[in-house]
Amino acid sequence: MTQQHTPIRVGIIGFGFMGHTHALAYQQANRNGYQCAIRSIADPNYNASDQSPSLGNIATGEQELDTSSIQFHQNADAILSDHNIDLVSICTHTDTHVELAIAALDAGKHVLVEKPIAINPNDVQRLAIAADNSDRLCIPAMCMRHWPAWKQINELISSNTLGKVRSAVFHRLGSRPSWAADFYADQTRSGGVLHDLHIHDTDFIYHCFGKPDAVFSTGDQLHLTTVYSYKDIPHVTAQGAWDQDLGIGFQMKCTITFEQATLDFDINRDQQLLLHQNSKSTHIQTSARTGYDNEIRYTLDQIRNKSNGMKSTRESSAIEEAYQVAQILQAERKSLQTQSQVQLSS
Repeated sequence: MTQQHTPIRVGIIGFGFMGHTHALAYQQANRNGYQCAIRSIADPNYNASDQSPSLGNIATGEQELDTSSIQFHQNADAILSDHNIDLVSICTHTDTHVELAIAALDAGKHVLVEKPIAINPNDVQRLAIAADNSDRLCIPAMCMRHWPAWKQINELISSNTLGKVRSAVFHRLGSRPSWAADFYADQTRSGGVLHDLHIHDTDFIYHCFGKPDAVFSTGDQLHLTTVYSYKDIPHVTAQGAWDQDLGIGFQMKCTITFEQATLDFDINRDQQLLLHQNSKSTHIQTSARTGYDNEIRYTLDQIRNKSNGMKSTRESSAIEEAYQVAQILQAERKSLQTQSQVQLSS
């Protein structure tokens, strides 16, 4: 993308790990021709003398954030009331997402809202209704849909070039976040490993295969495995954990077995995505960009398209899909509590 446009003016609410990640991605996108400019960042805990945010599970590069033209505020209202802001990234704690997103839409701004949008599906639905009644975009920040290797996995699943999927197995294992420790320890606010970490795999499974007929989850609030039941796919599972020792690091893997081949992804390998077929293993080259970078560029593209009168095929369904995923996660939580299979309505 190299076309010249008036820069999309960005405000970021919340400047912890994810807020800083969004900021870096916007500035990198701008350097690569996606014209945008961060005008303001709001965070009540912002400390101008401390520019080193908490580290997340996945490295986001070593570039430094240029704050020379960014205004910092203690209160989100400074961004919501600013008519010179076109797009707001909401990177605050989960229990503030919906109200801030609705306020931003009401203020005439496009919204990129971090996951999970909310723990309760009814709250996600409130935002879906607000987004449907707005002429602005509201996009959930589900970065795995934009992760280069996972986009290729999704495309291979959709194309059927390797035959039908027989098995899809996902692993996402780490330790509970050390940043905002009180928030993440409070299951009622963060949703725990189910909503904060495991949600990535639940969302990607929904993205690839649609809504399952039923789920069965076993484990507890720190380590769980879910079996997703589909009529036409024999085996789909996802394991998520926050109980790993720090020494083992973060693990993100998936193995997709087709009728004619097997795809294998491991973020900790140099050759992250391998295709195993006819007893041969082939490395599938992917972009070095992260899903965070790609989701920011996707959002900027969607806003450009909308301003040019174009409508994305996914524009109106983005928050509705987040609502469906919230329902699946709610069923997984119920299954954990009852240790029984939970049916999902179509």
